[in-house]
Amino acid sequence: MMPVDLWALEKMAWENGHARIAGIDEAGRGPLAGPVVSASVILPPDASIPDINDSKQLSPAKRGTLYQLIYAQAISIGVGIVDAAEIDRINILQASLLSMSMATDNLRPPPDWLLIDGLFRIPSHLPQQPVPKGDTLSISIAAASIVAKVTRDRMMERYDLDYPEYGFSRHKGYPTRAHREAIRKHGCCPIHRRSFKGVETPDTSPLSPNR
Repeated sequence: MMPVDLWALEKMAWENGHARIAGIDEAGRGPLAGPVVSASVILPPDASIPDINDSKQLSPAKRGTLYQLIYAQAISIGVGIVDAAEIDRINILQASLLSMSMATDNLRPPPDWLLIDGLFRIPSHLPQQPVPKGDTLSISIAAASIVAKVTRDRMMERYDLDYPEYGFSRHKGYPTRAHREAIRKHGCCPIHRRSFKGVETPDTSPLSPNR
């Protein structure tokens, strides 16, 4: 199998006259707790980030190393965060698209072409191209997936200090057996997504952070 040219979509955009191409991806659509976090990344044509890949295919240590390389070389990085309460209010798909739009709005300098992981366009006036499985096809999207994942994981590790009974540092809010058992035992806390199946229980009640 021929290796994928992760620069192919960026090269095509440059050839079409675009100067600043942003890759956009999110982390955290599936968890029962915590925010959805998106990142937008503009890389220069001479960026060198060996072994970059979809963040889900990388170890935490490798993600951390690549995260540092991306921040060292990127022209611009933007992050967008939508919390659990807003996810419950507008649903996870709309929250994911909103966080992507926020991340793009936070880019300085702004992009002139967007490569978006997935099937959907985001709320933005900028020209854009949804790319299914884009984190395996575009270096900019792969970079964004790493920034989003590392940023969200670090947030969940911080939440673990406030709500240690749930084990957020281990499962990052995803629906593991241990996490579901903690919800059954303790109810949900303020960062749980109450609209998600498996979060609400008859005796659920918000907990205050343990300071």
